[in-house]
Amino acid sequence: MNICIVGCGKVGTTIISSLVSEGHDVVVVDSNNEVVSEICNIYDVMGVCGNGVDSDVLLEAGVDNTELFIASTSSDEFNMLSCFIAKKLGAAHTIARIRNPEYNDKSLSFMKQHLDLSMSINPELLTAQEMFNILRFPTAIKIETFSRRNFEMIELKLKENSILNGMSLIEMRSRFKLNFLVCIVKRGDLVYIPDGSFMLNSGDRIALTAERSELQKLFKGLGIFKKKTHDIMILGGSKISYYLAKMLISSGCNVKIIEKDKAVCERLCELLPKAVILNGDGASQELLLEESIQNQDAFVSLTGIDEENILMSYFAESQNVPTVISKVNRDELMPIAEKLSLDCIVSPKNIISDVVVRFARALENSLGSSVEALYKFMDSEVEALEFKVSSEFKYTNIPLKDLSFKKNILVAGIIRNRKPFIPSGNDVILTDDRVIIISAGRKLYDLSDII
Repeated sequence: MNICIVGCGKVGTTIISSLVSEGHDVVVVDSNNEVVSEICNIYDVMGVCGNGVDSDVLLEAGVDNTELFIASTSSDEFNMLSCFIAKKLGAAHTIARIRNPEYNDKSLSFMKQHLDLSMSINPELLTAQEMFNILRFPTAIKIETFSRRNFEMIELKLKENSILNGMSLIEMRSRFKLNFLVCIVKRGDLVYIPDGSFMLNSGDRIALTAERSELQKLFKGLGIFKKKTHDIMILGGSKISYYLAKMLISSGCNVKIIEKDKAVCERLCELLPKAVILNGDGASQELLLEESIQNQDAFVSLTGIDEENILMSYFAESQNVPTVISKVNRDELMPIAEKLSLDCIVSPKNIISDVVVRFARALENSLGSSVEALYKFMDSEVEALEFKVSSEFKYTNIPLKDLSFKKNILVAGIIRNRKPFIPSGNDVILTDDRVIIISAGRKLYDLSDII
């Protein structure tokens, strides 16, 4: 598919990397010639240096023959105008990065309609939503939802003293007698889609599916269930902090934000009258102790400096804060965070990349099902996809045990008439079902790709 991307910052570069790995023909546009040269040297793309709202520049980039146009610069207004011009020049679908909270209110649907945008993406809002999901179920280090929240997949790490150490999955099911499925295990650098004989070890990262009530019973049985967070401390007054605090306050939580820029504090006081806003240096351990970090249910580090987020999260861990979340964008810092036992790391650029890849795959597929959702687990090594089954899918009404699946493919769930269930070998896929597929080591564009 022909794709044009305007803006090669952190988010734009991550989108470029993902779409190139998907096999798309990508043209990038940026006003900085050095940036364009560097991107063209790293990735197999064509580059155009110029203004992304200049029609001549966009035509040089081939926007009139583009199936997907993405504007991901740091300016919302620039992105919207660039998408508008691209659409007028012939781009089939357009996506604009729109971050300003004022635009992401009631006016967003109006702008999308009149600018003819296929989608708007807001890294900060999506990141806040992911963090909010974790905070409402703090035992997990990652939560993704499918089929309008009817189905969830949760990732967690087994601690050193886990009672699951040395236990097979079949023994686990027998012991707890609950309806759940362990779909992915990561041990060191290796990822497995396990069968019943697979033995779990302390330190494993596992992803499992179940209804929320079943998960709560399981985690209580494992002795790892954490109470719902109520008192949350947020470090940094960024856009993510604003979105997250707004969600938490709406759910009845107490929120305390520490920000060293006085002007930002004053603005947050106006926007979030129910939050406690403190003007101070959140990197000061003394300040955090004065504000009773040790009595918080959760600590979320959202400054613009990854290293500071990692270090202050490590300090929060040392104060036995039950749930600690860090925002880290730089991939090279992820291993450092993991070595410091910071399990819950969230990356805005990776979240946006997943959203764009899902949209691109949905545009491409035409074989009887469509990609409704796509999430990546275990450091992006495993994909979990939701497909909606159409009448053109050739393998309906056949027991799963009679189908020949490709290696490292697992049918993790089926949602039928809005009711999710974990299928057995005797279950079948029906038209209009939503099917959750786990795939390790291969990219799926259509449900038929699993056979």
